[in-house]
Amino acid sequence: MLRRDPTEDHRSPSPLELLFDLTAVVAIALCAKELHHGLASGHAADSLIAFTMVFFTVWWAWMNFTWFASAYDTDDWGYRTAVFVQMSGALVLAAGVPRVFEGRGFGIVTAGYLIMRVGLISQWVRVARADGKGSRSAKRHAGGLIVLQIGWVALLAVPDMTAGMVGFFALAALELCLPFWAESGHLNRWHPRHMADRHGLFTIIVLGESILSSVIGIQVAVGSGRQLADLTAVVVGGLLIVFALWWLYFDQPAAEVASRALGAGHRQTRSAAVWGYGHFFIFASAAAVGSGLAVAVDQTTGHSELGDLPAALAITAPIALFILFVWGLHASARPRGLREAKPYIVATLVICSSWTPEPVLITGLVLTGAVVARVISGSRPSITEQQGPV
Repeated sequence: MLRRDPTEDHRSPSPLELLFDLTAVVAIALCAKELHHGLASGHAADSLIAFTMVFFTVWWAWMNFTWFASAYDTDDWGYRTAVFVQMSGALVLAAGVPRVFEGRGFGIVTAGYLIMRVGLISQWVRVARADGKGSRSAKRHAGGLIVLQIGWVALLAVPDMTAGMVGFFALAALELCLPFWAESGHLNRWHPRHMADRHGLFTIIVLGESILSSVIGIQVAVGSGRQLADLTAVVVGGLLIVFALWWLYFDQPAAEVASRALGAGHRQTRSAAVWGYGHFFIFASAAAVGSGLAVAVDQTTGHSELGDLPAALAITAPIALFILFVWGLHASARPRGLREAKPYIVATLVICSSWTPEPVLITGLVLTGAVVARVISGSRPSITEQQGPV
């Protein structure tokens, strides 16, 4: 199980990677659904905490798989079998998402995580046996994952919720630190364009979940006797929001930034972490946009216990976060000057839209204006220049 060449041509996401994404997005869809219900019922704080914790587990499992695959996807029967095990764990994890939001614990989520870790650890063991140069790093990855998974299982025995939450975030921090320790002295060679494509495709999938959430909300509203005309502003605004977020994300020179972040050098692991870890906020905010759109439908139809301003912030706050992190991760490849202030201006206008009578529609129009401004500026590279051949 030797490392793949990080400079190989035409490296595109494999069908197996795309199938894995679909299993992960099941859990994300459930996270967004439960966040929507929690916000609409007036339990914003508890729901946001639960969403952050569960989304971290889903995102980190996806990260573990995606970055490993970029370096060591041999696509033999052993690799495929291990990935199938990881997918099975992802589905078990997804089944436990509602229990977390209901306050019934992380038992099923942890069981799913354990199954996923069995598959991933077996992959690193294969690397340790086959790749002489990467053996030390692979052993550290495998050993670290075993120790951390023991910690996650032990955390289930903690009866106090506050202590359990502290333990969760402590273990999460150790998870984030593991790659730095494992890769010290040996740098894995990820494929920059492949990683840019993988993160881009997952962004599309999460944005698609946002469309699904709003459609389900509209379906429920219409089924309860509401006229579709009453929801026109939310429908139009929601579509403009999703389309604009897609445009603004893929307007960035992702392949160039990924090449810088994942290229050779002693700072590779740190810059790779900034690129990969920063996408947590992009993915999470994109998923929360779907919840916010569903809350907007509830607010319009009178099925929400939130006030107008909190309901509006449920959609505008994650959008502002999405814009700022998309810009921040790609700022190094953008020309300096006045153009750098535009994301802050757009994010501010989005938040200010919360105080308008139709926050979803106004937000959609603000984002559309940002897209039009980018098109008129004409400084964006073409899609083929960004992504290259697939």
